[in-house]
Amino acid sequence: MAACEVCGNDYDMTFEIHAQGVVHTFDSFECAITRMAPICEHCSCRIVGHGVEDEGRWFCCAHCARKAGATAIVDRVGAMHT
Repeated sequence: MAACEVCGNDYDMTFEIHAQGVVHTFDSFECAITRMAPICEHCSCRIVGHGVEDEGRWFCCAHCARKAGATAIVDRVGAMHT
């Protein structure tokens, strides 16, 4: 058994994520997301999907990127934005 690095649960079904030369151990996707998912620089939610990047800043969506000043990011070509 191994312990989750976020919550400490000693669990027989933990899993490992190998990222950037480091091995992380978790007991749930929730704990993995809590530790590893980046945070949107506009709304502060965890970026679980693809997210968008503008000049080294990460956002959960094009809307948040635009609200933070990004001008070239759109959800899809031809979409109207406010």
